[in-house]
Amino acid sequence: MSTVQTDFGPYGGRYVPETLVPALDELTTAWGAAKADPAYWAELDELGRTFAGRPTPLTPAERFAPGVDLWLKREDLLHTGAHKLNNALGQAVLARRLGKTRIVAETGAGQHGVATATVCARFGLDCVVYMGSEDMRRQRPNVERMGLLGAEVRPVEFGTKTLKEATSEAIRDWITNVETTHYLIGSCVGPAPYPELVRDLQAVIGREARAQILAAAGRLPDAVVACVGGGSNAIGIFSGFLADGGVRIVGVEAAGAASLGTGRTGVLHGSRSSVLADEDGQIADAHSISAGLDYPGVGPEHAFLRDSGRVEYLPATDAEALAAFRRLTATEGIIPALEPAHALARAAELAGQLVVVCLSGRGDKDLAEVLAQG
Repeated sequence: MSTVQTDFGPYGGRYVPETLVPALDELTTAWGAAKADPAYWAELDELGRTFAGRPTPLTPAERFAPGVDLWLKREDLLHTGAHKLNNALGQAVLARRLGKTRIVAETGAGQHGVATATVCARFGLDCVVYMGSEDMRRQRPNVERMGLLGAEVRPVEFGTKTLKEATSEAIRDWITNVETTHYLIGSCVGPAPYPELVRDLQAVIGREARAQILAAAGRLPDAVVACVGGGSNAIGIFSGFLADGGVRIVGVEAAGAASLGTGRTGVLHGSRSSVLADEDGQIADAHSISAGLDYPGVGPEHAFLRDSGRVEYLPATDAEALAAFRRLTATEGIIPALEPAHALARAAELAGQLVVVCLSGRGDKDLAEVLAQG
């Protein structure tokens, strides 16, 4: 039973074993102190500039979608190749403040695993990453990167062998080793305070994008579009524009993992949100060609934003994402990850509009999967 209040209406909270409550309380207190400490943000800003490569550029995509004034927020150019490093750095600095010496994480597409392994190498922390064996097959280059960075990648062999099961295993590990271990969750999901914590660490995307589009175009965009799995890249860029009522905000889910579009309210991995589930409340299997969107739940803030009407959530199919992947590569010389390719598919339809898309990651990890499709 959750007794923690959140800003997400009926969503969020904590639905966890009692053994985790002290760790979550400790994390909540530490996060509150860090948020109020200019030295914490100064350290992150310095790491962002000198280690991660912030600010990332805003790039016009002039040939991808004729008739659309399209700009790409280039999180693919961040060190490690995706937005995940923003959150991993912030949580690693927080874990050090807590005196934790070991990090455990889950990963689907592997980018969060790589980012976690990277910050653990940077700070000398022990690192264990749980990954479904199906995702390990699909994302072999990232598995190899994690190993080179010194992480132990533990395959998960049950269920769909993807992100849902990897998350469950990471939580089990955390419960067992909570005294020494920080769970570096990769998206805006999980029990409070994780959804708020991850959003605040990813909000740098939205702050930069808003300032950059104003400088480049002289006005705010008509629409901001991002892919949504758990939803961290999306909540990061959306946060910069939520107060701008004239900006349409669109989240794009994988059609086979559309927990916001076709799901129902339920509890998954410690929080209440919109999930894929059957009539008995049993979590259903998700499917997406993109490992990072292959998850049957979503961050609770996204469910709240859907219900409020402020953000629209639309689906894109595997075929549409593959077509957008190939088109951006051929027309702009930018190879996107399959995850943001879903967002590109919907953004291409916004003729006559000024559109910003969060290009959340690069496509190196997806080449084998794309080429296998012919």
